[in-house]
Amino acid sequence: MARSNTKSSPSSSSASSSRNKPAKKKAPRARRTGVWRTAANSDRHELYELAVQEVVSECDFIDKTWRKMRGRLASTLREDFCGTAKACTEWARRRKTNHAIGVDLDESVILWGEHRHRANLPEPISSRITILQADVMTVETPAVETIVAMNFSYFIFKERATLVRYFRRVWESLADDGLFFCDAYGGSEAHSEVEEERHLDGFTYVWDQNKYNPITGDVLNHIHFRFPDGSEMKRAFTYAWRLYSLPEIQDMLREAGFASSTIYWEGTNHKSGEGNGIFRPSTRGEACAGWIAYIVAEKRARKTNRRAK
Repeated sequence: MARSNTKSSPSSSSASSSRNKPAKKKAPRARRTGVWRTAANSDRHELYELAVQEVVSECDFIDKTWRKMRGRLASTLREDFCGTAKACTEWARRRKTNHAIGVDLDESVILWGEHRHRANLPEPISSRITILQADVMTVETPAVETIVAMNFSYFIFKERATLVRYFRRVWESLADDGLFFCDAYGGSEAHSEVEEERHLDGFTYVWDQNKYNPITGDVLNHIHFRFPDGSEMKRAFTYAWRLYSLPEIQDMLREAGFASSTIYWEGTNHKSGEGNGIFRPSTRGEACAGWIAYIVAEKRARKTNRRAK
């Protein structure tokens, strides 16, 4: 279900998976730069990054997967639906050889990320980041080794044929040995109209599964933020998606031209019953209430099974 900032996951240490709904507890009253967090003085993009993203672990997962699958590290990355392009910034910071391209349609969120993440970077790092206000379906970029579409962003393509076209555009934009990284969520509670709360540093993150249509698979989800003073930032973000299953996604990747795709499934902490933040290749998952999985698709089949050094 909704991702949290407590999981050591491939796509971040971002996300303690919601195998079980978290226990209700009082939100902490934490200070931020000398003021209490309230709806009036908080920024929705900052709260989103705090609640949903952890790009360091996301990039760690990309590096680990490249070592395992290709016996080396990648240097070029494109972040589709990049939003504030925080992952691009982390990728460029990581190594002097790394270059990142971010693609998003929303000019306002791109400018927010420019001010927040990239404006004060040293020139040797900032010069290796390119942000494009463009449509992922039509954008033209140099071939890259890695493309990522995280936080279920591609679920916006509700028509199967459209999503296949997007996957084909990704395939065409990858280098011959390139890898595509994306994520998906599901479980019995993913089909329910429920709210899930998670209490963070001075605010409560609310994942609101507002509507689900079992005939079409359409979902309407909101993110709300609630604060200790009783104020609320309601519908800070809204997502009208189609909830795709893992077999559907793998079928569409294959149809788009990818040689293979691998599901990375999260293990279980047997004491808590929650996800343990460790994702491994798997062909069998648990029928739990909520899960998050990661999918890695290979443009070309591996010639050898080289092991990481």
